[in-house]
Amino acid sequence: MPMPKWWGHVNKRVFNPRAIAGRTWPVLIHVGRVSGATYRTPLDAHPVDGGYLFVLVYGSRSDWVRNVLAADGARLRVGGREVALAAPRLVGEDEAFQALPDKVARPPRLLRITEFLRMDLAAG
Repeated sequence: MPMPKWWGHVNKRVFNPRAIAGRTWPVLIHVGRVSGATYRTPLDAHPVDGGYLFVLVYGSRSDWVRNVLAADGARLRVGGREVALAAPRLVGEDEAFQALPDKVARPPRLLRITEFLRMDLAAG
């Protein structure tokens, strides 16, 4: 059961600004593929070997995912620092679950999340 469209609007207008201001959530900094504007999106970013894994709650057609894929990377503000990420790629749940540490909860099956985004730490 996908999230209703109205939830995305509430998320962008109410929860995202609070999460960014609070500095407790990891924030993905990415560039709009059409506008060229810089966007900040709070997300669950899970550290994995050599990079980070993102659960695609809204699927791979989300604007932020399309922006990151088009730009071939992004930056992530996490733990009080910023890291550069490169080589974004969509991965399935088998690869994602294998990469995630055992202590990280898997998305509930009810949400039917089957796509994830993995990015590597950029060299340099």
